[in-house]
Amino acid sequence: MAPRHHEAIIVGAGFAGIGAAIQLKRMGIEDFVILEREDDLGGTWYVNHYPGLAVDVPTTTYSYFFEPNPNWSRLFSTGTEIKQYADDVADKYDVRRHIRFNTDVEGAHWDEEAALWRVALGGGQQLSTRFLFTATGFLSQPHTPDIPGIGDFEGTVVHTTDWADDFVADGRRIAIIGTGATAVQLIPELARTAADLTVYQRTPIWVVPKVDLKFGPRIRTLFDRIPLTQRAVRAVTDAIYAFMVDTAVLKHRYFRRFNIAAADLAKLHRFASIRDPELRRKLTPDYDFGCKRPTFSNSYYRTFTKPHVHLQADGIERVEPDGIVNADGSKTVIDTLVLATGFDLWEANFPAIEVIGREGRNLGKWWRETRFQAYQGVSMPYFPNYLSLASPYAFLGLNFFNTMEYQMHLMDRLFGEVRRRNATTFEVTEQANARYLDRMTEALGDSLFTLGNCASARSYYFNPAGEATLLRPMTTRRAVTEASQFPLSDYTFA
Repeated sequence: MAPRHHEAIIVGAGFAGIGAAIQLKRMGIEDFVILEREDDLGGTWYVNHYPGLAVDVPTTTYSYFFEPNPNWSRLFSTGTEIKQYADDVADKYDVRRHIRFNTDVEGAHWDEEAALWRVALGGGQQLSTRFLFTATGFLSQPHTPDIPGIGDFEGTVVHTTDWADDFVADGRRIAIIGTGATAVQLIPELARTAADLTVYQRTPIWVVPKVDLKFGPRIRTLFDRIPLTQRAVRAVTDAIYAFMVDTAVLKHRYFRRFNIAAADLAKLHRFASIRDPELRRKLTPDYDFGCKRPTFSNSYYRTFTKPHVHLQADGIERVEPDGIVNADGSKTVIDTLVLATGFDLWEANFPAIEVIGREGRNLGKWWRETRFQAYQGVSMPYFPNYLSLASPYAFLGLNFFNTMEYQMHLMDRLFGEVRRRNATTFEVTEQANARYLDRMTEALGDSLFTLGNCASARSYYFNPAGEATLLRPMTTRRAVTEASQFPLSDYTFA
């Protein structure tokens, strides 16, 4: 029996997949399916539901520009509200009926003779499609640290991406590994009721105070009845974030003082929260502010001043059935191990599935043998009719929705030309891809990632070769303009 065919297939039902689906509908394409491995939509905002989960970008900014939400309860909304927003948008634009949940995608390959993609699913099933989109997100493959003995621990093990809702920290002796943005939110919550909490830190994180305003009923009513008021608030939060990224990060050569000022704010925050100079020293990063994604918290530093909370920054020797042997030879006896160890961004996520293009080119292998690269952050030569929405040079600033917005503009322009030419395929040229890679490399020359002290940051912004190829080194305005005006000659149509 021939595999079922769709005009388009989207892999992933997070905000990128939902945005791509909305854009397909705008372009009149209704014969598409979204393949999602989980049993619900929302991506990372469905998978993650640990205590304290909240967005670290103002929710007035962290949303589709075309779909403002007047119902946010505060400036930095909770994970529950973000998930509800995903549900509401999917329902409003009739996206949910296109989703196949609990569907594992094993890989896709380009059938040159038929000029379509063959998509392999778990269990041996296969689909075919004219257009393929991978919307698997940047943070979708959980990382488990390779620590000797970690599989021998006999107590409770919880990864933040697989949080048990019935887990209760009351009276437990807990060790948490990791001090990234997730841990900064989780640690104060665990410390409230745990009998003992030891935090294992490999790399300190820059933390600045959080100005989190509540949106009361009157404000929400105002946003609902006069949408322009919420647009005005968004304009302010957008401008603040754009200024921070465009100056201190992208134009670090000229605006280094802004970066230093942000670090000074974090230092003052740390000093006001912690009086012990040795503890402050251990929590102080030795890399420049911004090399690794910083975060906001008013309670993280203060948590370490509590008598039952301990910072272990000397490293782990091994894990034993009843605890952790530290690098200094001491042992921490625990009954619960929490892994806030983030994601396999480059090794397991670029790409998240095996993608084989023309002439057998393997995308993951090609990236690793040459350089991580993608024209406009979405297209690669030898991969016709394929847009990878989580690729090198795709992530824009600190806000994923900005990324999705420019990609929707690009889809509109690209598919408009496909229709105009009555074409069957599109593919970026090798020359255009090479020019774009050169331009991104040159632009990064002025950035914090090239000029700053980032060696010890262990940041996922950098690929295994040490290149900062995750972020797109340009302003949001510039990216949207390019997505709407890129030379159509950069693609071949047939």
